[in-house]
Amino acid sequence: MHKYMTIVMDIRHKIASGEFSQGEKLPTIPQLCEQYGVSKITVKRAMDDLESLGLVARRRGSGTFVKGMAGTSTLTGARKDYDHYENVIPDSEMLGTNITRQVHEFLVVQPPTDIAQILDMDPESFAYYICRTRFSDGIPNRVEHTYVPVKVAPELKRSAMEGSLYRYVEDQLGLKVASAHRAIGAVHPTVDEAQWLNIDPQTPLVSVRQVGYLDDGTPFEVSTCIHAPGYEVFSVTTK
Repeated sequence: MHKYMTIVMDIRHKIASGEFSQGEKLPTIPQLCEQYGVSKITVKRAMDDLESLGLVARRRGSGTFVKGMAGTSTLTGARKDYDHYENVIPDSEMLGTNITRQVHEFLVVQPPTDIAQILDMDPESFAYYICRTRFSDGIPNRVEHTYVPVKVAPELKRSAMEGSLYRYVEDQLGLKVASAHRAIGAVHPTVDEAQWLNIDPQTPLVSVRQVGYLDDGTPFEVSTCIHAPGYEVFSVTTK
């Protein structure tokens, strides 16, 4: 593993565990160089990755801070709303709806390089690739492209992906989901996505990339969700 990834994993774990809290200033680059025994270039590369993941923010002249975002919510308490993580439609719109999923592809692949890096995977390791459409009361509202490392869920089956991935991770694997970071973009659908969503291929859509983390800081999924028109979305870090 590259040295900068060791720094990324360690700081990500400290953020997920609460050792570094939202708004807290991280050690300076020279301090991190001394702490990890690496060069400034290596530390800067690690900070670039953490910033691209939405975990830290740089403030010119002030330093690097753990990123805190409005709209934070939890999975703890009496009611675990897993669809809050797997859904960027406001909860008020989801009450009383019947959520179903149609799996189009379920494959074991070597993920693209950028996905493998986010998931802390060795280039020769494998991940599940799941493509599915999500329905609310029978109406398609998004297409999901998801990568999950095989080592995280070695016995994952296609049928499980007709339900909630997050519920499977916690209820079936006994792991704890700690946080999920989302970043929003704009795209045109592919021909297949347009067909699955019953829309014109030239329709501009919202794309949301989400990275989910376990409570030890391990990333366990990268999902890109293509949303049908008419659904409000928010860019938030949930934890």
